[in-house]
Amino acid sequence: MNLLQSSVPIFALLVLVSGCAPTPESLETEPVQVQTSKGVVTCQLYTHSRVLWDRAIDRPNNMSVKEGDEVCRNEGRRRLGG
Repeated sequence: MNLLQSSVPIFALLVLVSGCAPTPESLETEPVQVQTSKGVVTCQLYTHSRVLWDRAIDRPNNMSVKEGDEVCRNEGRRRLGG
């Protein structure tokens, strides 16, 4: 059996498994707004198991992207209960 023949089943399995993997869009919740001392941050939260994906989709001009994303991850953790 050559390398190509032995790689085909592995490639087919990878394609099959990757088709079943959830996409961020499929795990999105309705956006939520979080009040901060700098203003309102609109967060795109995901399912409880995906808190690391939580991110700001709108934030005050005086807030960095990193800071807005952290507000949203904290909100995700708060909703998770930890």
